[in-house]
Amino acid sequence: MKKRFLTWTLILFAIYGVLIGLYLFQWAGFGVPEAYQGTSADPATFMTAKELAQSQDYSRYKDFLYFVSLPLEWIIYLGVMIFGISTVFKQSGEKVSRFSIVHIPVYVLLLSTLTWILTFPVDYISRRLSLSYGISTQTFSDWMKDELISFWVGYIIMALLITVLYTLMRKFEKRWWLYASILMVPFLVFMMYLQPVVIDPLYNEFSDLKDKNLEEKILNLADEANVPAERVYEVNMSEETNSMNAYVNGIGSNLRIVLWDTTLNRLQEKEVLFIMAHEIGHYVMHHLYWNLFGAVAAAFIGLYLAYHLMKYSVRKWGDQLNIKSVSDIAGLPVLFIILSLLSFAATPVELAISRNAEMDADVYAIEMTQNPEAAVGAFQELTVNGLSEVNPPALVKYLRYGHPTMMERIHLLEQYQQTE
Repeated sequence: MKKRFLTWTLILFAIYGVLIGLYLFQWAGFGVPEAYQGTSADPATFMTAKELAQSQDYSRYKDFLYFVSLPLEWIIYLGVMIFGISTVFKQSGEKVSRFSIVHIPVYVLLLSTLTWILTFPVDYISRRLSLSYGISTQTFSDWMKDELISFWVGYIIMALLITVLYTLMRKFEKRWWLYASILMVPFLVFMMYLQPVVIDPLYNEFSDLKDKNLEEKILNLADEANVPAERVYEVNMSEETNSMNAYVNGIGSNLRIVLWDTTLNRLQEKEVLFIMAHEIGHYVMHHLYWNLFGAVAAAFIGLYLAYHLMKYSVRKWGDQLNIKSVSDIAGLPVLFIILSLLSFAATPVELAISRNAEMDADVYAIEMTQNPEAAVGAFQELTVNGLSEVNPPALVKYLRYGHPTMMERIHLLEQYQQTE
């Protein structure tokens, strides 16, 4: 079984890699449709020949790396089960302490560490690619610091979730998925409240916006939209990236309006105000809460399906993989594979909903600022600085894009200008 797993994994992964490469570098078209050529959505009108070439190359390499790495965790989890590593991790947790509450966190730590080590080369290659095209500006030491912070924050959250989940599995054999779904509601709300003030500052330095004149104008927009914000935060991202961003996140007293310093440095004031109006639009249209509702609904459906698929998997392969029951922590990699595959299957739907919400926020921002020229300029500058592809291949768009393509967004603005 082990030899067969290795052989077929190598063969299928090689075939998959070749097909992805052919699709991205040969079969998928470049540029924009003829109808958009010469318009504001055509990158040839606002990018140099060098920037155009870099944009196409960077996008293709980045997308290729994403798709090639996509099945890696599934392969790792399968390998952990087939080679008996999961049983070793379980026994290690039992040896560390006689208290059962310690066993699961130890197991999760060992599995997380192994996965992190095996996927680290892909993360490093992604960093090198970003550096070579001038997107990332972060030193290796700072990058490693962020990687380690992400690992430990992710581990703490995952260890807590898995401990609660497997406790429910043991106590409520037939209803654990339902109780887990219910508990996800306060957990997600708590994380939304915690994220801006506890987790985000672990990575970057936040300060009050230095440009008080701009802050006043942003707060006026927020006040007009009944957004309960008293100040605007500036985050130092120029030491890490040349990309630009802004966002509104958090709930209640922890709500924050945040601007990256790269956005402030590269956009004109009217362009910044459009970007902020877009982010305020998300708040006004309750997209944060719709995201919360969507996450809870996805958890409910996903855990229900996982409940049935885990029962089937343990019944069919439990003896071969040394999994005694659904609540046996040694079967955690199987659960991870199931949840990951379900998440992947739902991705096109989730991204389609996200793209629709982003388009609605664009419309809101245009109606609020009444400055389509500034909006077009902002999107063009975002494209240049991020070396984004305005018209990505269909597979990339439907599996990676949570925003409409830049071609679609700029075309919307041009239509707005024509109807004025």
